[in-house]
Amino acid sequence: MTSDPGQRAERTARPAPLGTVAREWTRIGLTGFGGPPAHIALLRALVVDRMGWMDAREFQDANAACGLLPGPASTQLSIFCAYRVGGPAAAIVGGLGFILPAVILILILSVLFLAGNPPLWVRGAGAGAGAAVAAVAVQAARGLTGPSFDHVRGSATRTARWIGYLVVGAAAAALLGAYLVLALLACGLVEVLIQRRPNGLGSIGLLLPGSVATGGVGALAWTAFKVGALSFGGGFVIIPLMQGDAVHNYHWMTNAEFLNAVALGQVTPGPVVATVAAVGYAAHGVAGGLLAALVAFTPSFSFILLGGGRFEQLRNNQRARAFLDGAGPAAIGAILGAAVLLAGALQEAWQFAILAAAAVALLVLKRGIVETLLAAGAVGVIAALVGAPLPH
Repeated sequence: MTSDPGQRAERTARPAPLGTVAREWTRIGLTGFGGPPAHIALLRALVVDRMGWMDAREFQDANAACGLLPGPASTQLSIFCAYRVGGPAAAIVGGLGFILPAVILILILSVLFLAGNPPLWVRGAGAGAGAAVAAVAVQAARGLTGPSFDHVRGSATRTARWIGYLVVGAAAAALLGAYLVLALLACGLVEVLIQRRPNGLGSIGLLLPGSVATGGVGALAWTAFKVGALSFGGGFVIIPLMQGDAVHNYHWMTNAEFLNAVALGQVTPGPVVATVAAVGYAAHGVAGGLLAALVAFTPSFSFILLGGGRFEQLRNNQRARAFLDGAGPAAIGAILGAAVLLAGALQEAWQFAILAAAAVALLVLKRGIVETLLAAGAVGVIAALVGAPLPH
């Protein structure tokens, strides 16, 4: 039950104890199955409805501002809410509580699923769940399409540009792989120029570490940085960014292992970006997984700690909104392009049957992501045990 206005004002003025922040944000990190929509609902229920630390309008504005930032929006919202109720220390404590459960779970599961010679049932579970991932990507794109298109509905020229950015994003995801981020940035900057706002965006420089070309620690750090700081739209936009480096450029993983990693990111609670820990594990073991998670999530903390007090200005910044008008639909297109890549990585006929069933479950029957992936994994276990061929 929501507190009365007097109680709300008193709670808002008094910083929340760090112990309370640690407990509540960790609880969300442990129970936040379902991706960003679930995270946002759990955060709102906590800070607005139950504790009264923020009012509904402030929470809505914070959510909108986080949507204008690159990287994982729900992660940044969780850090901002903690910052709002308890200051910088609470932002760090709450953010870690939200992120660490997913990272730890993914590393534990990576040891099992990405081991050199996993048991037959584990390989079957991975092949089954991985087969359904492309359908999950399509569902994610569909969920983003409506709100994004609503911004341009009614304007023929803006609709045409929106479709163009979508196509560019899809093509870039399918063809550019790790360089997808350049297409996202280009679409955003083009829209800024078209809308001709004064004081255009400052130049954006991307410094490539010298060790990136070798596939070493520098390459892993660069991959994780792109995932955490340059993936406009968050969530499934990270898939082509990671796949290009992890599978094709540096060969840390096979396509089958990458599908397993994406599935692990979906069946664990917390932010989807934690999937990067599985890529880091495949590249350089547990230390690599921890490094990848650290690099990927550091920008989110930095955005909030350095700019949390300016969120209202960000939401009202026309240049930022224009940039997202271009990068946003390109990111949706990238998710659709990622779905094509993920489906193309399947090797066995029975996996395509699982993909078709998962598409019906998610897109027609509106079943949940976690239950669909678990069911697909169970079918994969059965297939493996009865002797069905498994992907290499």
